Amino acid sequence: MDHLRHAVRTGAWLTRARLRNYSLMLLAMAVAALTIWAAMADRLVDRNGKPLGTDFSSVYAAGALVYQGRATDAYDPARQHAAEKAAFDGREVPFYGWHYPPFFFAVAAAAAALPYGPGLLLWLLLSGTAYGIAIRAIVPAPVPARDVWLAAFAFPAVFVNIGHGQNGFLTAALLAGALCALERRPLLAGALFGLLAYKPQFGILIPIALVAGGHWRVIAAAAAAIAALVGATLITLGSDVWRAFAASTTFTQTIVLEQGGTGWAKIQSLFAAMRMWGAGVPTAYAMQAVLALALASSLAWLWHSRASGALKAAALATACLLATPYVLDYDLAVLGVAIAFLVRHGLDEGFHDGEISLLAAAWTVPLLARGIADAVLIPIGFATVAALYVFTLRRAIFGSRAGLRVLLAHP
Repeated sequence: MDHLRHAVRTGAWLTRARLRNYSLMLLAMAVAALTIWAAMADRLVDRNGKPLGTDFSSVYAAGALVYQGRATDAYDPARQHAAEKAAFDGREVPFYGWHYPPFFFAVAAAAAALPYGPGLLLWLLLSGTAYGIAIRAIVPAPVPARDVWLAAFAFPAVFVNIGHGQNGFLTAALLAGALCALERRPLLAGALFGLLAYKPQFGILIPIALVAGGHWRVIAAAAAAIAALVGATLITLGSDVWRAFAASTTFTQTIVLEQGGTGWAKIQSLFAAMRMWGAGVPTAYAMQAVLALALASSLAWLWHSRASGALKAAALATACLLATPYVLDYDLAVLGVAIAFLVRHGLDEGFHDGEISLLAAAWTVPLLARGIADAVLIPIGFATVAALYVFTLRRAIFGSRAGLRVLLAHP
């Protein structure tokens, strides 16, 4: 027992060989499961009557509506559902809502330029490549590139994202790219932060961090990028599409979020945890607001301090997941960004007791979060992300202890 406690405390159990082997096993199982799932589908609809890539069907249908000159219909649930069924020759498939700002129609239209299957594959390939490049940029040499990419693509959030045909890869790549470019290429960082506005709920704390850090050029570039995106949609799609988007947010808030239309176990926020435990909507919002205020104040302090850029980046990535009430399990791809920055800082400065084991738990949690929440009502996804944020602050407050580089020291 003492040996086990020592291994968990020091992280000595996680050798490079074990990390590679665990990643390869998980990757092999996931590839096999996804292959069988796709092979058993009937004309791109699986055995449960759901489209392959489930949520991607909403993106594809929205893109098809753009080509028909009916982009505003994507924000009408009945018309959007009809477009989704039309993508599968009128077959009955579940409804997957379109909740994005109008400038994301550019991605939808690009996807719908191809047949559904190739469009889904190309979307996952391109966004997944961007994600892999971004993670490698965070964790550079001397860590071998093959080890970084293996751990990055065996990360269970990757499989969740692929199963949903979702945008977790894109979100993670944009955030990671912006954080990597922050100091040396502020205009690029700002542009990437601006593009991240397609997920507006993730931008709650980004301006606070940038102001606290005095990154004024980044802020200006981000504002310019958002203005350009809005202007482009007004020119190409007109102003009605923005009014339709504004009106649709009521449906998203009440049906999807407050009533748990997607299922409480899938939403990885404190708000969802409170609702899952029976709290009323006002109570859940109040708890989420208290958390957001705590995050905002601690993040402002951290970004104003002289702490390492890697710690600031990890804290912001983690806080983006915690601050919003509307974060889904596929969004945990962003957790990979936080883990990568913390690994980078740990390899440079050393790891504190328990930190390697916590990072391993965070890496694993997307595989288990929804199932455990469904079975026993324990929101381990939210709890693990919160623990990671606390430990990031602890590193910033108490400093680092050099010398323990377990991932590199053990063959």
